[in-house]
This record gives sequence, structure tokens and C-alpha cells, in this order.
Amino acid sequence: MFRRRRREQPEAVAEQRPAAPTRESGPWDADEPHPDTERVDLGGLRLPHNPDFDVRLASVGDQHVGVVAIHGDNTLQLQALAAPRSSGLWDEVKTKIRAQAKGLEEREGPFGTELAGLLKTDGGDRPARYLGIDGPRWFLLAVISGPGADDEAVSGAFVDFVKDVVVVRGDEPMAREEPIPLRRPNEQSGGDVGDERPGFNPFRRGPEISEIR
Repeated sequence: MFRRRRREQPEAVAEQRPAAPTRESGPWDADEPHPDTERVDLGGLRLPHNPDFDVRLASVGDQHVGVVAIHGDNTLQLQALAAPRSSGLWDEVKTKIRAQAKGLEEREGPFGTELAGLLKTDGGDRPARYLGIDGPRWFLLAVISGPGADDEAVSGAFVDFVKDVVVVRGDEPMAREEPIPLRRPNEQSGGDVGDERPGFNPFRRGPEISEIR
């Protein structure tokens, strides 16, 4: 399970106070003003600390493409994708999801239109909610699944988690819907393992994750 890191960024000079956020909540873009709270740095995503969640990297093969936060019998899956500068991806992604997962209906949620319903799995029907957030040149997909998906007391904690996520798109050219690269907390951007920070456990590999492209 992830542990909290000391600070998201080095100590700033006293005179250089961060600008106040212009919105009540995120997900935040790394380049916009956002609350300076303790987060876990995974490269393309910075995640808020919640000691109740067991958070693991999710992969396709050897590539880290998302994270899964586990809380009891419920999970939150997060994927950040590169998006065009001119338009968002959620309307397009919704169509793809509904073509693959029958029984999902549109409804209004905390981030606008979302998809909700029952997914057929090997263990039976499983409640699920798909939340899509279009950002500047990125798209964040959040999937809440499990018996608590429609229970506000359970899913509300996941929604609050998503509201404090920071997406780090970077300036590199990326293809449409390409996963924004993630890394282990103790790895440098080049892939080298850096110094272990106090409070981090050895990183456990998470479940395989299905691509939405």
C-alpha cells in the first residue's frame, strides 16, 4: 500500500506562495493552481493520501497504464490518456464503453454525465460507475465497481479521491488516447530507481487492466 510522501514539491521560498485554486475541486492539471497537499508521485499521476485505500499500479504487459485503489470489496480504477488540444474524449469513450458493456445507462454525476449499471463478470453481475473527466490535453477515466458503487457512503470516498488527483501530462508529443506514462514512486523519470523515501513499502504489482482503445 502506498504511504504518504513528505511533500509534493520542494520547500518554496517564503515569498513565492502558490496561487489559490480557481476551482473548488479537481482533478487538477499539474500546471494550474491546486492545493499543496501530500500526494504520491507516480509520474503522470499524483495521488492524494488515503490510509484506507490499498493503491497499486495496473498494467498491460510490462507497461504501467493506470492505478487501482482497493477498499474492502470495492475498487476505483484510474487511467489517464493523452487527448487532443482542440476537444475532449469523454463523448467518444462513452460510446466505446457502451458498445462493449451492455446495460449501462447515462446519468448525471459529480463530474457531469457518467455511465452506471451492472457489469457481467464470472462471479455474477457487479455494479459499476464510469466517470470521465476531460482536461487540457488529457482525459481521466475513473471506474468505481463493487457492491458499494451505488452507495454514497462508499463511492463518495472514491469520488473525493478523484477530486484531488493531479494529472501531469507533460510537453512530449503523444498519440491520441495514448496512456500517460506512470512509474513506481521510487523511480526517476528515466526509469532508474532513486533513493527510497522513508515510509514507502516495496511496491506491489497490481492487476492487469483492460485498455479502452
